[in-house]
Amino acid sequence: MAERTAPRTLGTGPGRALIAVYGIFALSASARAAVQIGAKFSEAPLAYLLSAFAAAVYIVATVALAKGGETWRRVALVSCSIELIGVVTVGLLSIFDAGAFPDDTVWTDFGRGYGYVPLVLPVIGLLWLRYAGRDRAAA
Repeated sequence: MAERTAPRTLGTGPGRALIAVYGIFALSASARAAVQIGAKFSEAPLAYLLSAFAAAVYIVATVALAKGGETWRRVALVSCSIELIGVVTVGLLSIFDAGAFPDDTVWTDFGRGYGYVPLVLPVIGLLWLRYAGRDRAAA
């Protein structure tokens, strides 16, 4: 008789590292947005509001990945998808309409200022959600 293993939860194994990276980005994007909005909001309001939005997405993704469970997995799926759409959209706009972004956001130039991690992170997050979901379905 085959031994049955417990399904992989989102916060185990590589999921822990993913949660840690999301947590770091939640903290750094929140701090960046707070400084930008507090000190120089009138210079580039769209860019600074996008930084705040990115921070909120990172916070939601961090919490959802850490909590686990089916509802939180769906929340993580939505937040990682929004993040990917956001970073690609802002990345393209910042290249083709640089005047719309007089100052950088977390997602400007596909996250260039953060070593392109903002572009790669949602892809890894979505792959992890798929992998962990497959483990869960098999169990």
